[in-house]
Amino acid sequence: MKLTLGFSTCPNDTFIFDAMVNNKIDTHGLVFESHLADVEELNRTAFNAVADITKISYHAFAFIADNYLLLTAGSALGFNNGPLLVSSKKIYPDEVNDISIAIPGKFTTANLLMSIAWPGAQNRHEYLFSDIEDVVLDGEMDAGLIIHENRFTYEDRGLKKISDLGEYWTELTGEAIPLGGIAIRRDIPKEIALKVNRLLQKSIGYALQNPESSYDYVKKYAVTMEREVMKKHIALYVNDYTLDLGERGKAAINRLYDEASERAVIPELPEQVFIT
Repeated sequence: MKLTLGFSTCPNDTFIFDAMVNNKIDTHGLVFESHLADVEELNRTAFNAVADITKISYHAFAFIADNYLLLTAGSALGFNNGPLLVSSKKIYPDEVNDISIAIPGKFTTANLLMSIAWPGAQNRHEYLFSDIEDVVLDGEMDAGLIIHENRFTYEDRGLKKISDLGEYWTELTGEAIPLGGIAIRRDIPKEIALKVNRLLQKSIGYALQNPESSYDYVKKYAVTMEREVMKKHIALYVNDYTLDLGERGKAAINRLYDEASERAVIPELPEQVFIT
């Protein structure tokens, strides 16, 4: 059986999917036709339910939950690390409502966290995540919400941190910060969906046990990234929650949706959101 699969070019995604899509593990009759793209492109594609399986920002998932379920494998969650709000000059947190902000996409979890932390900050403009540092440095935007590997490089470019929204979230809730997960179409037979979940866990396990095996695949899509930055990126976003959300991971995701629902920035969710 062939299934279409979308995931991002970020090192944590290419790392965990490498064994599954490159025949390093037995996929037991499943064939994956993969498409790699920026996470916001994947978010928008998911609105049309194009892919059978897709990486999705937890923000965007709230808008597609009628058509997709969340796998318990493949998620990116972490403590005290998340999107960073940065600027080229000193800006204080109490000034954020009055400045222009570059965001990496309307439906990114980064933007959802902005809506929770600074609901009054409405002067937001969408950019490709990799362009945000430049538009801030050029003065086109007062500040930028950076994600992915940019959190490791922004200081080298002379940018200053206004706030770490991962730290904000942990202080607010005590929970891990849910950034992105893997969703599968609800109309995929349950036994196939569960098999995909098991295969992804196996692929993640293989990558963790054989970390050098995925290097060429990760590097192929992170051509401008230094090896140490790739390793830091993977170490930050691939953890126990990636292997399996468990009850603690699910609780963190549910808390995110509770906070967002209280602020009326996401639609009402179906009763079941996780694969069972």
